[in-house]
Order: sequence, then structure tokens, then C-alpha cells
Amino acid sequence: MAYQALYRKWRPSNFEEVKGQDHIVTTLKNQIEMNRIGHAYLFCGTRGTGKTSIAKIFAKAVNCEHPVNGSPCNECAMCRAVNEQRSMNVIEIDAASNNGVDNIREIREEVAYSPSEGKYKVYIIDEVHMLSIGAFNALLKTLEEPPSYVIFILATTEAHKIPITILSRCQRYDFRRISTGTIAERLRELADAEGIDAEDAALAYVARMADGSMRDALSLLDQCNAFYIGQRLKYENVLDVLGAVDTSVFGSLLKSICSQDVSGVIHLIDEIVMQGRDLTQFVVDFTWYLRNLLMVQSSGDLTDLVEASAEQLEVMRQEASGIDASVLMRYIRIFSDLSGQVRYSTQKRVLVEVALIKLCHPAMERNLDAVLNRLAILEQKVANGVVVASQASGAGIAGGNPEEISGGQQGTDTFFQPEQKAVSEDLRMIIDRWKQMTDDLTPSMALMLKGAVISEGPDNQLIIALADDMRYGYFVEEGHRQALENALSERVGKQVKVNPVQPDKGENNNSQFIDPVQAFQGIDIVYED
Repeated sequence: MAYQALYRKWRPSNFEEVKGQDHIVTTLKNQIEMNRIGHAYLFCGTRGTGKTSIAKIFAKAVNCEHPVNGSPCNECAMCRAVNEQRSMNVIEIDAASNNGVDNIREIREEVAYSPSEGKYKVYIIDEVHMLSIGAFNALLKTLEEPPSYVIFILATTEAHKIPITILSRCQRYDFRRISTGTIAERLRELADAEGIDAEDAALAYVARMADGSMRDALSLLDQCNAFYIGQRLKYENVLDVLGAVDTSVFGSLLKSICSQDVSGVIHLIDEIVMQGRDLTQFVVDFTWYLRNLLMVQSSGDLTDLVEASAEQLEVMRQEASGIDASVLMRYIRIFSDLSGQVRYSTQKRVLVEVALIKLCHPAMERNLDAVLNRLAILEQKVANGVVVASQASGAGIAGGNPEEISGGQQGTDTFFQPEQKAVSEDLRMIIDRWKQMTDDLTPSMALMLKGAVISEGPDNQLIIALADDMRYGYFVEEGHRQALENALSERVGKQVKVNPVQPDKGENNNSQFIDPVQAFQGIDIVYED
């Protein structure tokens, strides 16, 4: 007999063999036992969670001659006919390839004839969301008032694409992702039955890679066993077959990132690439590794959400204890963004390397979590006795090459404190690069700057002519004006003085402000969206 894939060979044949969908199984069994069977069902859920399997079991159960607690006996003539796919009462339709109006009209004609054997005709329409609008409309009347001997079971992974008129006529059942523990237990049962010698750690990793899908888990186990057929399936073997990376590598990588060892990080990535590991999977796994560290660090009550052995948990606690939570969240944010980019990129390695360098150098980013990361690094260095010097003045945009002093060694982290005042050349640079200078402003301040006219004023002041009273009043307020000055000062590395004016109401301006008419002499730029 030809070899049969594990997911086909071990497809559940009765309700008792279904794993992870107890809320659905119990409801359907009760309906069968109480003879309260509906005429239309909608099974929703991600791939491999048991929608089609339960539909077939339900179709057997309603026609079974000797049901056992609502479950099919799998021994009577009706059950055997369904199992052997020769029953005329169970009709499976793939809506992906039969999605036209004519296909549905055929169903409407067929339902007029009662079943030649058994009690019910069961129509299982898989991927029903693929039906056209015309097909849905053709199905609507039959679905609403079918003959008493007809049951429709619609299965879909995208319930939001189904018209509400169809949804309202069906009993909806949402299939949950199967937990990793449940999948691992099932894999152990099947491995023992198949004579597959596999480590628990290997099966646990396959279960996690399945992402809640029992069918995916069985396919992955089949793939790994085929590569190491006749041998013991170890955790390392699974990593080799699936192109994954061992968690110990993640620990070494994180240590290099925290110590800002760019060379060590890049060499680790080179080793991973040379071993043939999949970089897309590496990004996903490292993101989950960081998430697990955050869970372990946040609360001891959350460790049950971390899929790791007791020994691994202890190692993770030690690793998490030396990292600030805000730093971990920054790492997770960067790698979460990366996972969406690297999946479709032709330069995966470059993207990964750039992201890792960004983790090593938080100064490359100017958002809040990057600043917190820099502060955490500084605090750690100060605690270790490192003396950090302030940045030298005149460093230019976004700082030049700051220095830290520690036994004659130079570093890259510093605390920014501009001392020198901006001169005419600096103001011209701000005007020329106004968009870049105001990228990181708050949305409210950016809105208030809309329509402003920017120019250079006397005494090395930056004149901002504002169009109305509301905008003018906003920047006259000391706190808002100071916030804008601080943002610009950080950009150029020098103290910038901002002078807000209102061209049409020069008499209302403070005496320290220049004549507003001067604001329009040599207009340089108008800030727009």
C-alpha cells in the first residue's frame, strides 16, 4: 500500500479523537443526542484546526445507525461508506474552484431529491468565502429554507468575507488555535504509535512551529522523520531540518547586543547564514525569545505563558535580570517591524544586520524608547565606575562623534548638553532642512507650525511668523517655545533662540521681538504638510 501522510492517516474519525475544540465537540454531540440538529452551520477558524474533520464526523454521526453518545460508531454501513468516500449522502464542494452561480444552481436542483439511504444529505462547502456574490445570492434561499433532510456545513478561514445575510442563517462555531501543549501531547501519541523515536524537546519545538495548527504539526513531524528516518529525532535535528536557530544562540546574540559588540553580532549572523538557517524564521524566533524574557521579567505568574523547560526558565531569568524592561520593549518593537519587512525582501541579511546594529546603537534613533535605552546604558556604565563626558559643542546635526572617558578608552554614548549658541550659518541650515528638523515634534506642535514662515532674524534668532492668534499664542507660551528651541538645539548641537511673531499685529508683540515686517524680508520656507 502506498505511503500515507501522517495528517491524512491520523485524521480524527470520531469526536473523541478531536483535540483542542471541546467547546464545539460537546455542543454538536448534544445536538445529535437530543435530536436538535440545525440545517446550516458555519465553521470558522485558521488552517489545520479541525473544521473539515469535524464536518465529516458530524456528517457520519447524523446518519450513523448506532451512534455512541452522539459520536459515530465507524462500524455500520453508513459510517464505512463515508470513511471510504463512497457515500452519496455526504457531498464535499471546494468553493475555491466551484464558485460560480451555475455550481450553486446544481446544488439547488440536487437538494430536491431525498437521500437514497440514511437520514440526511450533508453538503460540506469548504473555503465558502471564495463564492462569488451571485453564487451567495443563489445559495441564500436554499440555505434559509432547505428540505428537512438537508444540512449545510460551510467552512472558511475568512468569515469577514461572507455576506451578513448568509451569516444570519447559520449556527456559527469559531475554532480556536490549538495550544502547544495539546499538540505536543498528540504528537507524542502518534510518534509512539508510528514507532518514531523522538525527544520531547523535539516534539515541543515542532508543536510551537505549527502555530496552533494540528495539521501543520503532523506535516512538520513527517518532514523531520523522513530526513532522519530510522534514527532518534533530536531537538538539534529538528532545528536542522526546519532551518531554525537554537535558543542558546539567542542568548549569545543578546549578550553581544547589550555590550554593544557590533563585530560579535555581525559574526554571529554570518555563522547563522553559513549554516543555512532561514533568516525570516530567525527574526520570528528571536522576537519570541525577547517576548519570553519580558514575560519572565515582568511577573513570576506569567512564566506559564513561556514555553520552556525549568532549566531554560532559570537561564532566561538570569538573562532578563540584567536588562531594563524598556530596553527589551525597544528590541521587540524593532524586530516586530523587521519581521514584516524581511518576509518579502530580497536582501534579508542586510535588513537583519541593519536592525541589529540599530539595537547596538540606540543613538541612531530619536524616539522615547531609544532615549530610555541610552539612559539605561549610561546608568549601567556609571554604576560600573565609567565617567561619561558631555558632548563637545559644535558637533553639527544630531551630534558628531561623542566621547566617553574611561581609562583612556573612547566610546559612543554621551549625554547631550549644547553650550555654544547658534550663529547665522546654523540658522540657515535649520531653514534649509526645516522638514528634517521638525520630524520628531509632537503632532500638536507640528499642527501649530502649519503655514508658518521661517526666516533668519537679528541677534542670531530664528523668526517664526505665525498666521493667526491661536498659533501665535501657542508659541508665546514659555513651555511650548522652549520645547521647540530644545528640539532644534538638539538637532544642530547648539542653542537656538526662537522668536515667534504675528505679521499683522506687530503692536501686540513683546518689545524684545523684531519688527514683524522684517519677518518677510528674504522669506526662506513655508512649513506645509
